[in-house]
Amino acid sequence: MLKLHFAPNSRAGRVLWLLEELELPYELNRMNFHPKDLKSDDHRARHPLGRVPVLDDGDVSIYESGAIVEYILERHKNGGLKPSVDSPTFPAYLQWFHYCEGMIMPPMNTIVVHTILLPEERRDANVLAQAQRLLSRALAPIEEALEGKDYLIGGFSAADIMLGHACFMSNRLGCVGDDMLNIKAYVARIAARPAFDKAINA
Repeated sequence: MLKLHFAPNSRAGRVLWLLEELELPYELNRMNFHPKDLKSDDHRARHPLGRVPVLDDGDVSIYESGAIVEYILERHKNGGLKPSVDSPTFPAYLQWFHYCEGMIMPPMNTIVVHTILLPEERRDANVLAQAQRLLSRALAPIEEALEGKDYLIGGFSAADIMLGHACFMSNRLGCVGDDMLNIKAYVARIAARPAFDKAINA
């Protein structure tokens, strides 16, 4: 059985969401998002930097949320939730799948550090403002791409698992402007999915 090493409010939520969407059986090792759990010797044996998610599948152990999502789709769902290579939507699927880590998460990580993780006296308002501007610019192409569509490539796919989760978290941080009506509606659609609700509240 698949075993997911998980902490709330982290990228591990993407993998848990996928497992729920696919209705795959799994075991959950729920840890606190705290060095006591994540930097323990036990967890560092799974991930050298003490991070989540990590997925165990028999003799296989793999980390990095995007890699785990692709692994699950190929090994356990025969490529489900992704278009075939010859589909017209395949290039867009790949683009949005990877846009998440390339464009959205770097500024979002900085925002989280300078609003939540650092003590107030170590936060830098200039660094925070720059990250918020970068995130706003990075969200703009998503707003445009969602025009007339429920999901990024039309139907729900693993690109929505990756980027949709990031849009939800961006909105939770107050970084999706009220003018981004398509993203606001997209986040609402995602939040209404039972599998997402179960994952985000795990």
